[in-house]
Amino acid sequence: QEWQNPFVTWDPRDFCNISEIVLPMDTYWSPPIFILERVNGQNPELNYMVLMHNGTFNSTRPFQVTLTCSLIILKFPFDTQMCNLSIASYLYPAVTDFVMKTRRTPAEIMKDSQSFFLTDGEWKFTNLSIIEYTETMDNKGFSIVTYVISMERRPTLYILNLILPTCALYLLDMAVLFGPSSLEEKINFQIAIILGSSMLAVILNNSLPTSSNKPPIIGTH
Repeated sequence: QEWQNPFVTWDPRDFCNISEIVLPMDTYWSPPIFILERVNGQNPELNYMVLMHNGTFNSTRPFQVTLTCSLIILKFPFDTQMCNLSIASYLYPAVTDFVMKTRRTPAEIMKDSQSFFLTDGEWKFTNLSIIEYTETMDNKGFSIVTYVISMERRPTLYILNLILPTCALYLLDMAVLFGPSSLEEKINFQIAIILGSSMLAVILNNSLPTSSNKPPIIGTH
């Protein structure tokens, strides 16, 4: 965060060339903002800000939060999700008192964000866009900045553990069904196929994300 306070300025030449100082967050006014999609999280312990001689305040505070995000899992595990992270403040009207702007471009923020992914997890960070707008509430406009985060699921694990074994099982089933073996052997093998399919169904059910609207296509076949 960075903001300006014209009432807190000084000439560094009058104070031993001191051009900036570090102060606690409660020393001066700071922007009261919060994340709309936040469910829970940890508040930062770094409650300090830097004050420059020209009246510019700078605060870098790391947050760890859990957000709500509507997932469309119809194409699981080949799905791409988009989640919003909206930063807002409903204490000051945007027209007269409080306006939020992003200092860096989406490309710069995306480059910095990708550097924080130190390990290869299930999700791949693909894109980030920024929307700045004013939301009206009780006939007052409030400034909101929304980061739209695009993520793509890495399907390799699901292909190796679920899709390939399932396809191999049903191909083997068709080969035995139309093969020259006896009826008794076919019945025994079909029972083994049913047991194997049941085990795969249990594994698949534990691996699939839950959904109340449209279940994944892979779970309906």
